[in-house]
Amino acid sequence: MDFSSDIAFTPTIKAIQTAKGSRQSYARMEQSGSWETRITSDLKAFIEAQTSIFMATASAQGQPYIQHRGGPAGFLHVLDEETIGFADFAGNRQFITMGNLQENPQAHLFLMDYQHRQRIKIWGEAVVIEDDPELLTKLMPINYKARPEQVILFKVKAWDANCPQHIPQRFEAKDVQRILTERDQRIEALEDEVKRLQKLLKDT
Repeated sequence: MDFSSDIAFTPTIKAIQTAKGSRQSYARMEQSGSWETRITSDLKAFIEAQTSIFMATASAQGQPYIQHRGGPAGFLHVLDEETIGFADFAGNRQFITMGNLQENPQAHLFLMDYQHRQRIKIWGEAVVIEDDPELLTKLMPINYKARPEQVILFKVKAWDANCPQHIPQRFEAKDVQRILTERDQRIEALEDEVKRLQKLLKDT
């Protein structure tokens, strides 16, 4: 690859960009450094804050597959500037992702933060680790009620951040509940203050 973004921008895609009028701007992006290939501190914070992600793989024949992965914030671990690791929990036991990665290590992570309307796309390669109980224990979220089966390690090749256009803003239920609780506590405090002032006026 001449540029890190070539992992996505194939000659065919570049030809389409030329036909559609966007190739010039992406060519400038390439010349100015193209996409990041290492996990920056900002990206690390974004990754480790996620509770829900999508992982894409493909079979040797190129049949794509997308699987959801979730857990408490921090279930994704940045192990170094090019490696993301997480405990793979027991699920429906179809093992499509695992099988695809044995045939084709190329993978993709799609991270969406609905609250802040941000999304990150990460290209790379992934491998399943089945025989490392120490690593599995290290990556398993503390006190999380799930049964870990193996570890998935994802090697970052390139990543890109998208604009917030068309991303609906949504909030985690726990965050909404916290805000509502704070509101109710504030209302209760104000009502108590009103009662105190009313009593004070009555007594004077």
